[in-house]
Amino acid sequence: MLVKTFASAVQGVDARSIIVEVNAGGPAPENKPWYNVIGLPDNAIREGSYRVETAIKNSGFRNKRLRTVINLAPADVRKEGAAYDLPIAVAYLQATGQISSARAEGLLIMGELSLGGEVRPIKGALPMAIQARRLGYRAMLLPQENAREAAIVDGIEVYGVRTLREAAGFVDGRQELQAVEVNTRDEFFRNRMSFDVDFSDVCGQENIKRALTLAAAGGHNVILIGPPGAGKTMLARRLPTILPPISLREALETTKIHSVAGVLPEDAALITRRPFRAPHHTISDVALVGGGSFPCPGEISLAHNGVLFLDELPEFKRSALEVMRQPMEERRIIISRAKISVEFPSGFMLIASMNPCPCGYFNHPDKECSCHPAQVKRYLNRISGPLLDRIDLHVEVTPVPLEKLTDHANLKGEGSAAIASRVQAARALQDSRFADHVGIYCNAQMPSRMVRDHCRLSSAGNQLLKTAMDRLQLSARAYDRILKVARTVADLEASDDIATHHLAEAINFRSLDRGTWGEKR
Repeated sequence: MLVKTFASAVQGVDARSIIVEVNAGGPAPENKPWYNVIGLPDNAIREGSYRVETAIKNSGFRNKRLRTVINLAPADVRKEGAAYDLPIAVAYLQATGQISSARAEGLLIMGELSLGGEVRPIKGALPMAIQARRLGYRAMLLPQENAREAAIVDGIEVYGVRTLREAAGFVDGRQELQAVEVNTRDEFFRNRMSFDVDFSDVCGQENIKRALTLAAAGGHNVILIGPPGAGKTMLARRLPTILPPISLREALETTKIHSVAGVLPEDAALITRRPFRAPHHTISDVALVGGGSFPCPGEISLAHNGVLFLDELPEFKRSALEVMRQPMEERRIIISRAKISVEFPSGFMLIASMNPCPCGYFNHPDKECSCHPAQVKRYLNRISGPLLDRIDLHVEVTPVPLEKLTDHANLKGEGSAAIASRVQAARALQDSRFADHVGIYCNAQMPSRMVRDHCRLSSAGNQLLKTAMDRLQLSARAYDRILKVARTVADLEASDDIATHHLAEAINFRSLDRGTWGEKR
């Protein structure tokens, strides 16, 4: 008997429909497999015959060992993972007459089976639900752990199951299940601006707070350079607290990526805060930018619509950092293999930190640096010029004196909420400026042609920038980035025009471009 069930395959951050065709009939040959899967399955699917056979038996059904052929269509699309166990098992039970197809019409089924018949969670439930609604499916049958995630999508019923017996009973019409309902707005606004850290915890460091305010207001990349213990990591981890709240569109984009990667927090249906990813410097190229035999998103994609923090930047492999250059510009990365090419979004803010030299105490106000100037230069050269060009703000972090640390009550500055209000006011101006430009939401995303339109300078400003370009020997990319930062400085002051002092502040944040870096002061 031939039976069809419907499943889904994830490619990149999107899904496509898969038809599971099961034909069971005639006795299987002795001492030979009774279960053959065709349609470009991977090893996990082929091994599924043992899981499905044992799960069927341990769930109280009969394993008739009929000669069974399973086709995953379309046959030219590579399928991977154990999530096809449940649709195969349900289709086999229908093909052998053990359950009916009372509710099988328009039902998409996905789930991994344990040997005992329990249904285990899968990756990519959200993009599967989006695709199922687009194709007109009536309902989805998913593992209980993935049901809330998929139920974010309106217009399709989502049922969560814990066992194969529950799934079979539902398809057969003998068991009722309650559709999972999620109030998307309540889920979205829950803990949206709840953070465990705040800028009011930071003693002093007003110049660093100013730089991070600029970064948040314009979406600019930042590098913090300072000795150990100066507060670089502490400051970086507070950057998400002043970023504009994530929008529903951004939340859905981000949740799709985390769903595909299988890193969505437990019981979370939607990512409601901007992600903050901080990979260790031993990370591989593929883990950072994405890839693999079956391409998966890397850290730069998991940080989409949020912050990617690279602590101790010179310690990262140079090859990994260089691969980031194109995604930083294009806000996406395309992973190409012989038979497949997938695209992952990578619209992140980069914040990096580094020591100024190998010993860490170059230009420290109290401690002596033991490094030769050539060592300082060599240490900085671990980061390529093209990568530094793509970082808008170069910020020198100096340690806070001990007497100020002990006087924390008097030094306590403004909190994240006050800074965030200024950031959101600046972003509101940018929302209006870029309202007619699809895919551009902040100053840092402006292409060169838009920089010329929105970053016009006075004659005095043009002369100042020309002098800076000559003295610092800046690239054309650095020229554009200075103008973008100057535009953000003006936006924070609600100024329509870029004044000379706005431009001077932006130029001042190109410290690593100066030829004098590495000389003792």
